[in-house]
Amino acid sequence: MAERRTRGTSGSDPSRTTAARATAIAEQLHHESCILLELYRKKEKLTVGELVADRRLVSVPPPSSQLDTGDTLWRLHSALLQCRSLLERAIAKEEQELGGGKKGDYETMRKMVKDRLSLLLINTELLRAVDGAAVLTPNLDELELESPSSLFELKLWIYRIFKEVEHWSKTAITTLQGLPSVMDKERARGARLRSMRSARR
Repeated sequence: MAERRTRGTSGSDPSRTTAARATAIAEQLHHESCILLELYRKKEKLTVGELVADRRLVSVPPPSSQLDTGDTLWRLHSALLQCRSLLERAIAKEEQELGGGKKGDYETMRKMVKDRLSLLLINTELLRAVDGAAVLTPNLDELELESPSSLFELKLWIYRIFKEVEHWSKTAITTLQGLPSVMDKERARGARLRSMRSARR
């Protein structure tokens, strides 16, 4: 009996905690991307003065209180997809132009950030499914393609991409924490599943 009760509780847990899990992943990604930025800055000996804030590389509609939950999740998911695409390009370009070198803390953290970003994308897809929104993939062909003309420009371009990941992971935390309707739907679905199980017994 106790075993059945435990199994029933854990069975409904994933649907009730998707938003909380996605938020936790976003928080971890933000922490790791901040470390990655610092490791990269030190590795390439970039000064604060050189790292001038520039326009965003990721392009999504501006945030609005008019957006419903589905649109808000689409905006976030689209931004994160663009971040991953840019990150993959940055890693490939860095390996090609700057050389792989020996693997150290920086390379380990870079891989961790990429893997964590992919995990966050999976969880935002799950959230969109809970909300009933169709999982549409944004068109990444229109993503800004830059071709840095010098080694220094390449280093700054890579830094800007890491900065985008940091920015959007922070935005993800705020966005996910502000989605009570998704949380409510998950709780309602969990309650329905529990009542159905009780009725079957």
